[in-house]
Amino acid sequence: MHDLAARLSGLPPSLGPVRLIGVDGHAGSGKSTFAERLAGALGGAPVLHLDDIASHQQLFEWTDRITAQVIRPLARGEEALYTPYDWYSRAFAPPRPLPPAPVILVEGVGAGRRTLRPHLARLLWMELSPEESWRRGRERDEAEQQEFWEGWIEAEHAHFAADPSRPHADLLVLQTPAGYEVLPGPEAPRTPDDDVTRSDGPSAVW
Repeated sequence: MHDLAARLSGLPPSLGPVRLIGVDGHAGSGKSTFAERLAGALGGAPVLHLDDIASHQQLFEWTDRITAQVIRPLARGEEALYTPYDWYSRAFAPPRPLPPAPVILVEGVGAGRRTLRPHLARLLWMELSPEESWRRGRERDEAEQQEFWEGWIEAEHAHFAADPSRPHADLLVLQTPAGYEVLPGPEAPRTPDDDVTRSDGPSAVW
């Protein structure tokens, strides 16, 4: 994980002074857990969860809000202020600061959508099938969220059909019993250094 963090930290900024790293994948694929572990390897990099940006009314129609509250301020090198959504109270909470740190992770379904890709230094895709991801997500969430999942799956299908992220991923992340395996994605420039990366497992091979 620290090898991957070092590579990401060495990238040129992609949004003002920030290296914005997208972590996308199907709901339940392990994006949040991976992003938090990567953030720790990056020395406590901020993580923006798209669950805080989306809402019941706007599962995927939130690009204007993230652009106004996050993208534009960070592009100017300023602290962003975004209003996180509470999925239980169905209301937005008070603004939360997001400083223009050297590396910021944005994780969630849609982190690699076409309106965000120009601002990303790298896009990582959690390589897990939708069926397995959704099964894990249902097991994770409380019973009261099960009805929500029916509508979510339909919305996610529609989103990725219209705006797929995986074909544009620089890296594919596979969870293994030993940790994570990171492979070049469809958009990755193929160089000897990019052949295979293993994080938290056997010695990294670049």
